[in-house]
Amino acid sequence: MTVAARKPWHKPVLTPHRAGGPNKFGNTRTRAFRTEIDGVSIDSLLERYGSPLFVLSEHRLRENARRLLRSFRTRYPRVRYGWSYKTNYLNAVCSTLHQEGAWAEVVSEFEYDKARSLGVPGSRIIFNGPHKPRKALERAATEGALIHLDNLDELFLLEDVARSLGRTIPVALRLNFDTGYHEAWSRFGFNVESQAAHDAARRVAAAGLLKLTGLHSHIGTFVLDPRAYAAQIKIMAQFMEFAEKETGAHIEYLDIGGGFASRNALQGIYLPPDQAVPSIEQYAETIAQAMMEAVRGRKDWPWLILESGRAVVDDAESLVTSVVGSKRLPDGRKAMILDAGVNLLFTAYWYHHDCQPTRLIDGIPEETVLYGPLCMNIDVMRHSVWLPPLGIGDSLVFNPVGAYNNTQWQQFIEYRPSVVMVHENGEVSEVRTPDTLATMLSQERLPEVLRNPFPQGMPD
Repeated sequence: MTVAARKPWHKPVLTPHRAGGPNKFGNTRTRAFRTEIDGVSIDSLLERYGSPLFVLSEHRLRENARRLLRSFRTRYPRVRYGWSYKTNYLNAVCSTLHQEGAWAEVVSEFEYDKARSLGVPGSRIIFNGPHKPRKALERAATEGALIHLDNLDELFLLEDVARSLGRTIPVALRLNFDTGYHEAWSRFGFNVESQAAHDAARRVAAAGLLKLTGLHSHIGTFVLDPRAYAAQIKIMAQFMEFAEKETGAHIEYLDIGGGFASRNALQGIYLPPDQAVPSIEQYAETIAQAMMEAVRGRKDWPWLILESGRAVVDDAESLVTSVVGSKRLPDGRKAMILDAGVNLLFTAYWYHHDCQPTRLIDGIPEETVLYGPLCMNIDVMRHSVWLPPLGIGDSLVFNPVGAYNNTQWQQFIEYRPSVVMVHENGEVSEVRTPDTLATMLSQERLPEVLRNPFPQGMPD
C-alpha cells in the first residue's frame, strides 16, 4: 500500500464575499465602468499624458454655467454671476466661465492679479476676503472693482486710501447673521444681531470718504436647504431698508455669495446625492421668490449677485488614477494602492467620491479600501467602496472632483500631474503641465557653503 505524499500546510485565510445584496436604494452597482470622457478614450489620455491625470470637460463646464444663469434670470431679471476663483483658478476654467459671462469673485491680492492677467477688467471683479493689503485696495479702487469690507480696520484703511486718492470709493459691507438653517459664519464681516453692521454703515455715511452701494453675505458651504437663502435675503433686505433710511445710502446690489451643493456624497449624509442635493432650479426658485418679496414696492430693483463655485465646476472635472499595489488587510478587506492620494484629492477628507473602473471587470465585487501613494496613514481615498477585483495597471475615474482640488492640492512626496481639457470639438489640450524636479527646485537657493554634500574628511 502506497502512502500519498502529504501536501504542504498553508495558513488559512478568511475572505468575506458580500456582493450584490440589495439595499434600500436598490442593488449595488456591480458592472458600472467608464471608458471615455466626452467621447475621448480614457486609455488614450493615460497613454499620452500619464497617470494620475485630471481631465476637465469644457462642455460640462459651459452647460453648468448656462444652466445657472438661465435658472436665475428667468425668475429674477437682474442677476450677475461672479465665478469663485478659490474654487478652481486654473486659467482654462476661469477663462471658459468668463466667456459665459461670469465676473471674477476673488478673495486675495493673488486672485485679483490673476483675474486681471486673464483680461478681466477691474469693474467686473468682486473683491472679497479678510485680507486686502493697501496696495491691492489702491489698485482695486482705481480700477473700479466692487470692494466688500470685512472689518473696521479694513474700513479705516480704505478711508485712508480714498483720502490719498482724492475720491469717494463705492463699497459693500459683508454681513454675518444667523439664518436659523445653517451654522452661522461669524468670523467674516460685520454682525447684524450685535449691531456691529449698523455701526459700520453709520461710520461709512458719517466719514463721507466711502459710499455704501452694496451688501454681501455668505451663509456657508454645501447648503442643502434652499430655505436658508430665503431667510438670508429677508435679513439682508431688512438691513438694506435700515441703511437707506438712516444713512441715506442707495443699495444697488445684494450679493448672497455661494454655497450651493454639488452632486457629491458628503460624508455624514445618509441619503445619496440624487436625493439629498437640491437642483439649481430649486435653489433659483426659492431665492428668486425671496428677492421678489424683498423688492416689492421699490422703484428700482437691486442686482442679485451669485458667487457659486462648487455647483458649477465639481462634476466638470475627473481624476483618473491607476492601481500600483494591493494587499489584504487584517480584517479581511481588500486594499488597493493608487498613484493618486489626498495630496491631489484634498476633498477625499469630506466626500465619498464616486469612482468607477475604466473597463468592464469580471469577478465578485467586494468591500475595498483605496489608499493613495503617500507615506502617511491618513492617505485614504475611500474608506469603503464596493469594487470588482482590480489588478496592477487598472484605472479608476473619480468624479466629481473639480471643486477645491486644483487650488488645495499639495506638492507633498509626489509630483502633481497634468491637467487636460477635453474641448467641445473633441480635441484635447494640456492646460497645466506636470511638476518636474526643475519645477520644485526653481525657487530654491542653495548657499555655496552647502553645495558639497560630503565634505572631505567626513567619516563613512
